[in-house]
Amino acid sequence: MAAINKLAAFVKQNAVISTKLKTLIMTERKDEFKLVGLKLNGKTTNQNKQSSKDCGDLWHKFETDKIFDLITEKLSDEIYAIYFDYEKGETAPFSYFIGCKVGKHSETPKELAELMIPAQEYIKFTAKGAMTGCITDTWKEIRNSDIKRSFGFDFEVYDERSKDWSDGEVDIYISKMD
Repeated sequence: MAAINKLAAFVKQNAVISTKLKTLIMTERKDEFKLVGLKLNGKTTNQNKQSSKDCGDLWHKFETDKIFDLITEKLSDEIYAIYFDYEKGETAPFSYFIGCKVGKHSETPKELAELMIPAQEYIKFTAKGAMTGCITDTWKEIRNSDIKRSFGFDFEVYDERSKDWSDGEVDIYISKMD
């Protein structure tokens, strides 16, 4: 019974319940961390599905150029996709980056880029199902929600759970307003 009470207290303190979302989501604080990988040249936008093309092209380059293997000082096998430098909100231009977490003082290979993610409070979603549709569906749910976003650094984390594209999981972290 004590364990149930502790769990209930944790959920009450950390859960975000939106009137428009069907999903129970959690808030989570992340410390600053560094990524090494590829940055999209210029910015993209969600207008006319341009970001689907631009981000998809960057993923293709990440895979075909074996960027994962070029990042020698990875702290894990997780791959991060970062949405940042928003000009206004979800329909305005933003920057995009794909990479892996490395130590703060690690060297960045000259052919790659680095990105520092500041310490932030996030709302964490988990997309589950067939890839990439489950991710698209979760982003639609986020956009249609009443959650107060800060449009800071938002990101997706691809790990061992996302390897089965017929039934995978991807965590999506949305920077929240204080």
